Amino acid sequence: MANVKTQLASIAKALVDLSKRVEKVSQQVENLKAAPAKKAKKAPAKKKTTPKATAKKMTVLDRVYDVIRRSRNGANIAKLREKTQLESRQLSNALYKLTKKGKIKSKSRGVYIKS
Repeated sequence: MANVKTQLASIAKALVDLSKRVEKVSQQVENLKAAPAKKAKKAPAKKKTTPKATAKKMTVLDRVYDVIRRSRNGANIAKLREKTQLESRQLSNALYKLTKKGKIKSKSRGVYIKS
């Protein structure tokens, strides 16, 4: 019987603690509702980018096009893979998109030149 009384006492204490926590959270919710919305801050001014910083932000298409643009006699698949460090699928997709945009054309099978 004493064991049951101690268990009931501990449960009662836990319920009291839980009710206090619920009251605290409900008070915080009320404070959030009552507080006016803060105005959005202005975005900080953009930093000037250096050539090295822009080189890091080149897209896959930009990298592939850059290699083709710089080559005199066109760039083959092996050269493109070596220079761009792209997987076969990425390179294939980039070449397809650049061809559809009209930026490059195929000189012969596997060799691409700037349009």
